[in-house]
Amino acid sequence: MKVKVFDEECERDLENSVNEFLQKDINLLDIKYQVAIAINGEEQIYCFSAMIIYH
Repeated sequence: MKVKVFDEECERDLENSVNEFLQKDINLLDIKYQVAIAINGEEQIYCFSAMIIYH
């Protein structure tokens, strides 16, 4: 069993990264998705991440 972790600043970039990885010949077991938000002064920082569990 292996994992691959993706971390992007916007959901479209995460979607593209995950879709590109899923084009490989893998045996997909699960995908975990998470969004984190932080505030730095007046700026909001988003972190979109996914972990793919596969064989």
